[in-house]
Amino acid sequence: MSTPVIEEVTKHDTSSLIAVAGHPIHAMLVAFPIALIISTLGCDIFYWYTADPFWTRAALWASGFAFWLGILASIAGTAELLLVPGIRKRAASWNHAVVAVTLISIAGTNWGLRIGDAEAAVLPVGLCLSVLASIFVGLAGWHGGKLVFDHGIGIMVSSKD
Repeated sequence: MSTPVIEEVTKHDTSSLIAVAGHPIHAMLVAFPIALIISTLGCDIFYWYTADPFWTRAALWASGFAFWLGILASIAGTAELLLVPGIRKRAASWNHAVVAVTLISIAGTNWGLRIGDAEAAVLPVGLCLSVLASIFVGLAGWHGGKLVFDHGIGIMVSSKD
């Protein structure tokens, strides 16, 4: 007995080309920038509450690593989008890509703002950018989840199942 999701997945090839042992690299990498963007927001809130400059330094590092690891994850995701026709043909893939590129732009702006004077950058602009980036993490995750759960992107389907 086959489900509609399995039928859809097997109709169009959605096999990951950028993978290790069948596991998509993009899916493995996105956890890091997600966690670091949320960490940047946490650091900004703690700085706002405590005025301890430690949190501005932590936010500077978290935002920088969020940006660069986001770039790395986006390279793997873009390669999948462009190289796999079953991924490229879905509107949800393009929605996810647009939201993710916007997120990386926000993360880069947030980091760049902090490089000169991390303490002065937090309130109010850095905090607002951290909140905005966290919202876009949710949006990108929503669209990425739709790709996995509704379209079967990145899952391994065997004819034996």
